[in-house]
Amino acid sequence: MPEARQSFSTIGLEPAALPDAVSPDPQVFDQLLGQLRRSHRVTVLTGAGCSTESGIPDYRAADGRWKGRQPIQYADFMRSTAMRRRYWARSMVGWPVVAAAQPNAAHAALATLERDGPVQRLISQNVDGLHGRAGSRDVIDLHGRLDQVVCLDCAALMSRADYQVRLLDRNPGWQQSGVTAPDGDADLPEDAYEGFRIVDCDRCGGLLKPDVVFFGENVPRPRVEDAFAELDASDCLLVAGSSLMVWSGYRFVRRARARDIPVLIVGLGRTRGDDDASIRLQGRCGDVLPRLARELTKPR
Repeated sequence: MPEARQSFSTIGLEPAALPDAVSPDPQVFDQLLGQLRRSHRVTVLTGAGCSTESGIPDYRAADGRWKGRQPIQYADFMRSTAMRRRYWARSMVGWPVVAAAQPNAAHAALATLERDGPVQRLISQNVDGLHGRAGSRDVIDLHGRLDQVVCLDCAALMSRADYQVRLLDRNPGWQQSGVTAPDGDADLPEDAYEGFRIVDCDRCGGLLKPDVVFFGENVPRPRVEDAFAELDASDCLLVAGSSLMVWSGYRFVRRARARDIPVLIVGLGRTRGDDDASIRLQGRCGDVLPRLARELTKPR
């Protein structure tokens, strides 16, 4: 992308704050490490807490409540041109944050644990693609990928980077500043969308949508069944950086419990699965996961 366009679309963005550091309880860490050492097929479920240290903000506070506004709903995006204009305007400003984000220590540690340790498969609720870029193989992107745009009429796919260029070309001189928000979004003033023009599919003129599962939209059933099959073949479920407040993630904890598969949870703040966990460790994923990777992959 030309430099002028890149700088134009990031004007005024304030970076996301890093999560607070928390010293993990040494005894609980040792319990977690022992359980993983006894495990041979670990399924990992990740959430936003794996990506906050890459500068991508999360939706929820430490107590599980929304931070500020709630995200756009699928039904609103589908039925309202004004809502689609609002979404794509905010996305045009916020997308470069995701595009520029780099995998952090948590992503690298999970890739190491898959290559040299007990991790068999990774299921991610994130849409930033950072696990794959860190080296994790065959990731189940439960909620899709933000780096693609899909036509809902002809099913054509295009890269989000190319769509960014088209949005910028369609809206010359449109400038806004804002605050970074989750999933390639930006918080803008409510009067910012006047005059913003969205872009339709260049193949059929159809409606374009990011290739992600919106809130209020169902995760494709084959994707869920693939993740369930992976979990059922596991002897442990490790949850990393997810509040588990939405059913699409929490259902894996409930399924593990129903099958007597131990549930291990790492991350900051309260999660919906805390009472379901065999072991619950408070700590940043970028601190805990690299320590686990070092211990689980060193010669013994």
